[in-house]
Amino acid sequence: MTAENAGNAEKIVLCDLCALGGQIQPAAEVLHQRAGMTQARQHLGKSGEDLACRVLERRGYAILARRYRRKSGEIDIIARDGPTLVFVEVKARDGSPFGRPAEAVTGLKRLRLARLATDYIMRHHLRECPCRFDVVSIQFDGGRPVVEIFQNAFDARTP
Repeated sequence: MTAENAGNAEKIVLCDLCALGGQIQPAAEVLHQRAGMTQARQHLGKSGEDLACRVLERRGYAILARRYRRKSGEIDIIARDGPTLVFVEVKARDGSPFGRPAEAVTGLKRLRLARLATDYIMRHHLRECPCRFDVVSIQFDGGRPVVEIFQNAFDARTP
């Protein structure tokens, strides 16, 4: 996601999410200790998706599917926000040596997500349903997660 795309998205920042039931702090500590290993990165991604689901549900989203996989890739979360079908890409980072998490949603990634979303819509006969693409950015800094939700982060027609 580029800076110009981020300007069009509604950004919601949630800090100090340990208040969501005390489940986040221990996971963040484990992730911080194990950063750099392939399994640790996979664990970070799954923990990020779990956290994103909890945050989205608290905001009123209904989670329909997780890890929708096809040969061409995966959509992390598919949800409903009122009448709108939402395809959510989750990016989690431990530290900031590679930039902000949302910056990793490149043009190629957006194109793949749009194609996967089209596949989902066709398979589930949802052609008349309004839809959008959100990005959830999670930064674990010092064990404390900071979550940013970019609603309507990009348009399927502009990779």
